[in-house]
Amino acid sequence: MTLRDLKPGQQGKVIGVTATGAMKRRIMDMGVTPGVEIKVIKTAPLGDPVEVHVRGYELSMRKDEAAQIQVEA
Repeated sequence: MTLRDLKPGQQGKVIGVTATGAMKRRIMDMGVTPGVEIKVIKTAPLGDPVEVHVRGYELSMRKDEAAQIQVEA
């Protein structure tokens, strides 16, 4: 399951980032690393971007970025 599959109000634990190269580094630099809890706060009306709560702050990311974050609910 990926972060993109979670609905607003749901949360999960990050188990991995499938992105590669600069995209993986960018995601991990934002604090999304394996083992961290992440919660979907809301999604925009058209679904992009997704707002999540991670490590005590809110973060907005695109759907394609969220699809590269593996989570377990």
